[in-house]
Amino acid sequence: MATATVQQAIVSGRRKSCWTGTPEVYFAKGIDNSRIVKVADPRRAREMALLLCALGCLFLLVMTYAWQHFSAIEYGYRIESLNAQKDGLVEMNRALRLEEASLRDPGRIDTIAKKMGLETPLPGQVQMLDTATPDPSAPVMARVSQISVVPAP
Repeated sequence: MATATVQQAIVSGRRKSCWTGTPEVYFAKGIDNSRIVKVADPRRAREMALLLCALGCLFLLVMTYAWQHFSAIEYGYRIESLNAQKDGLVEMNRALRLEEASLRDPGRIDTIAKKMGLETPLPGQVQMLDTATPDPSAPVMARVSQISVVPAP
């Protein structure tokens, strides 16, 4: 008897699983929305305009900050470049001053002059061009004097 009830339960379970209810059938139906007109909501439009203004202001602030930041970085690089250039020019100026001092050395000039066959000048052969008080007994180089106007007699 126990086996008969088990078999009936199995058969009845099968029937329930096959017929769970009425089958659902779906039909596609086209919807025509061409006659629908969207109603403008002025409150929503005002909110959107305010949002766009706020985003625009934020964008301008961020771009201004970025522009200033990158300009500061660029100026920093430019200053470093100019400082390096200045240091190079200072070093070159020092080297040129040393070279000028070595070229103006009287001992070097005397040695070169002797190699070229020049002799030491005798007294009276040297004429000083840049003297503050000229020697009255020394010869004077020719020069143009200022024009003076003399009244006619």
